[in-house]
Amino acid sequence: MRATVLAIADELTVDGLVLRYRVEETDDGLTGTEGAFLMCSFWLTSALVEIGEVVRARQHCERLLSFASPLDLYAEELDPSTGRHLGNFPQAFTHLALINAVMHVIRAEEGAGYAGPTPAS
Repeated sequence: MRATVLAIADELTVDGLVLRYRVEETDDGLTGTEGAFLMCSFWLTSALVEIGEVVRARQHCERLLSFASPLDLYAEELDPSTGRHLGNFPQAFTHLALINAVMHVIRAEEGAGYAGPTPAS
């Protein structure tokens, strides 16, 4: 499982945003590109916690949280190059994954007596 999570994090992301697949390596019959899936990106945060990569998970989660819309909401997808929200907006499934990811990080840090960097006040 650890190898799979790390492979996704290292090979199937653009700036921490999870893609369905590498467009340049797959002929899906569609023109253009698609955005990264925010739900899957937040799932990656949770998976990083589960394999013990708590510091990396926190950094990943903080990066994802920086993509919130002006209303602090998230769409289904995000364009990695522009940060523009794409697809269904707001997307409930993305928000469920966000809550789950944040709770994973909080619980991991509380349970481990986290002594790493804290966000600026």
